[in-house]
Amino acid sequence: MAESPMKTYRIQGLSCTNCAAKFENNVRELEGVKDAKINFGASKISVQGSATIEQIEKAGAFDNLKIRGEQEQATQKEPFWKQKENIKVVFSVILLLISWILDNRYADGSIMPVIGYAAAIIVGGYSLFVNGLKNLVRLRFDMHTLMTVAIFGAAVLGEWGEGATVVILFAISEALEKYSMDKARNSIESLMNIAPKEALIRRGHHEMMIAVDEIEVGDIMIVKPGQKLAMDGRIMKGASTLNQAAITGESEPVFKTVEGEVFAGTLNGEGLLEVEVTKRVEDTTIAKIIHLVEEAQAEKAPSQAFVDKFAKFYTPAIMLIALAIAVLPPIVMNGDWSEWIYRGLAVLVVGCPCALVISTPIAIVTAIGNAAKHGVLIKGGVHLEEAGALKAIAFDKTGTLTKGVPEVTDFKMLSDVLNEQDVLAIAAALESRSQHPLATAILQKAETSDVDYHSLLVEDFTAITGKGVKGKINQEIYYIGKPHLFVEEAGFVFSDDVLKLISGYQNTGKTVMVLGDQVKLLALIAVSDEIRESSKEAIRKLHALGIEKTIMLTGDNIGTAKAIGAAAGVHEIEAELLPQDKLTIIKRWKQKYDRVAMVGDGVNDAPALAASTVGIAMGGAGTDTALETADIALMGDDLSKLPYTIRLSRKTLKIIKQNITFSLVIKVLALLLIAPGWLTLWMAIFADMGATLLVTLNSLRLLRIKE
Repeated sequence: MAESPMKTYRIQGLSCTNCAAKFENNVRELEGVKDAKINFGASKISVQGSATIEQIEKAGAFDNLKIRGEQEQATQKEPFWKQKENIKVVFSVILLLISWILDNRYADGSIMPVIGYAAAIIVGGYSLFVNGLKNLVRLRFDMHTLMTVAIFGAAVLGEWGEGATVVILFAISEALEKYSMDKARNSIESLMNIAPKEALIRRGHHEMMIAVDEIEVGDIMIVKPGQKLAMDGRIMKGASTLNQAAITGESEPVFKTVEGEVFAGTLNGEGLLEVEVTKRVEDTTIAKIIHLVEEAQAEKAPSQAFVDKFAKFYTPAIMLIALAIAVLPPIVMNGDWSEWIYRGLAVLVVGCPCALVISTPIAIVTAIGNAAKHGVLIKGGVHLEEAGALKAIAFDKTGTLTKGVPEVTDFKMLSDVLNEQDVLAIAAALESRSQHPLATAILQKAETSDVDYHSLLVEDFTAITGKGVKGKINQEIYYIGKPHLFVEEAGFVFSDDVLKLISGYQNTGKTVMVLGDQVKLLALIAVSDEIRESSKEAIRKLHALGIEKTIMLTGDNIGTAKAIGAAAGVHEIEAELLPQDKLTIIKRWKQKYDRVAMVGDGVNDAPALAASTVGIAMGGAGTDTALETADIALMGDDLSKLPYTIRLSRKTLKIIKQNITFSLVIKVLALLLIAPGWLTLWMAIFADMGATLLVTLNSLRLLRIKE
C-alpha cells in the first residue's frame, strides 16, 4: 500500500523554537498522523497522515497558533497594539504600577498591593501557567515550565511584586519576539502576494476572469497596461516594457515583444499583451522562488548545527547546576532553604538557551528573505555562510561577463569558387544544427542578409566538442569552427596572411570561426560578444571586498580572452578550455584557495558549478536548470548582484557570531551574580528574554543591507 503524501500547511504566530518543537510533537501524536516536520524559518509544517486543519490547530492551541493551507492567503492580522495578548500585557503593566504605588504608600503589610500583584500575574500569565502546568505534569522542562515554577516559587516565598514583574517582562518579550519574527518572515510573505490571484483569459471567442488555479497551459491571457501578470508565459501579440524587479531585482523595465518570455508578478507598462500561458500556477518562476527560499530557510547552516549540538549538552548542565544550587548549600552548609531555592529558580530561568537557539535561524531567515527581494536566490544557510568566506571567484565568459548575444562583425571571403551568399548559406545550414551560442550570430546574419539556407540538406552532421561542427552538403564535406579544427581534422596549414587576419580579429576581442571543405578555406567569420556594462564595476567591487583572485574561464581563443579579460579587470585568464578543463581548474583552485565560487549560466558549466564551493548561476529567471543546479542564482543577467551577495553573507556571518557571543556572555555574567546572591528572578528573566530580543533585533539589521 502506497504511503500517504506529505501535506504542507502554513502557521501563523510561530515565534519560538521551543514552541515549534512542542507543536511538532503534538501533531505527531495526533490520531492518523504518521509523521510531521516543521520548517521554523518559513513557518510551515508538513504532515503525513489524515489530520484536518482543525486538529492541527488544536495541537497548537497552547501558543494560539493559526493554521491555513499552503496556497491560502493569510488572514489580515490586527495591528500589533490591538492584538488581544498585547492588550492583556498593557493591562498587567497598569495593575503592576498601581500595586507598586500602593506597596510604597502602605508599607505596613497591607493586602491591597498583594491583590494587585496577584491580579497582574493572573492577567499577564494565564496562558503561560496553563502551558507550564501541563508541561510540569508531563515532566517537560521548557521556558513555560521554568517560568511557572519560578513565579509560583516567588509567590510562595512572598515575593509577589517580583513574580508580577517576571510575568510582565516575559509577556512583553514574547510579544516583541513574535513581532520581530513576523517582520523577518515578511520578505517571503510579500513575495507570495506579488502575483494576482486571477487573470483575464480568452478561450475561443469568450473573455473571462479566472482564478489562477483554474488556468491551464495554452490559455491566452490578456494583460492590459498597468496590470500585473498572473502567470508565466510567452507573448503572442503586442509589445511592452515590463518591470521585472520582483523576479530579477532589475530596477530598469525591460522591453519585450512577440516570443518574449514573461513572468508572473511582473508589471506591464504601456502595451496591451496577449500571452500564451506556459506553466501552471505552482510551476511559475515566482512559485519556484518562494518554494526554494522556504526550503533554504529550513536547511541548517554549519553555525546552527554547532549551536544545536551545544544546546543539547548546555541545557541539562544548567538544570543540574540549578538543582545543586537549590539543594547542596542547605544540606552541606546549613543554608536557608528558601534563599537557595530562590537562587536555584533564578538559575533555571537565566539558563534557558532561548537566545542561543534562535541566534542563527533568525539571521539566516532574514538574510535569505532580503536576498530574494533583491533578485538573489540563496538555496540554504550553508551556501550563505560559504559565500561569506570565499577567497577566489571564477567566471565563465560568454553570457556571464559578456552579454551572450554575439553578432557577426566581419565576413572575410578566402576563395572565389563560391559567392558570399552561397558561403553564408552553407555556414548557416551547418550552424542551424548546432546548440553553440555563436551559431545564433551566423543564423542572425543569414536572416538579415535574406539568405535561403533552409533548402540546403545537411547529412552526416557531427558536433566536435570544443572545436566546431562538420556535415555533408551536396556530397561535399564542410567544416566550421575554431582554426585548429582544420589543423587537427583536415590537416590544413594556414598561410601567413590568413594567420595575420585571424590574430588581428582576435586581438580586438573577436572570436574567429573558419569555414571550409576538405581542400580549401572558404571564409573567416569574426563574431563579437560585447562585455556587460555591469561586469567591470562588479569585479572592481569584488576586489575591493578582498576577493584574492578572479579568473575568467572560456573555450574561446587566447586573443579574444585577453581582450575581454582586460576589459573586465579579472586577475587571470584561462582560454581554449573544454568543459572538463574548467572542472580541472576549479579543483586545482580549491586546493590553492580553499573556497572557490564558479559563476556561469547553469547549463554548459554544470560540472564546474557542482565542483566549486559555491555554484552561482546567472539569469535564473525562467531557467529551470540554473534554479536546480546552482547554490545561488542571480535571477537577472546582472553581475552587480554578486558583490551585494558577498556583503550580505559576510554581514550575516558577523551577526551570527555577535548573537552567539552575546547570548553566552549574558548567561555567564548572570550566573556569576549567583555567588554574592545578587541574581534576582526579575534580573534572570530580563537577562534571558532581553538577550533573546536583542539577538532578534540584531538579526533584523540584515533587512537594511542594500546593493
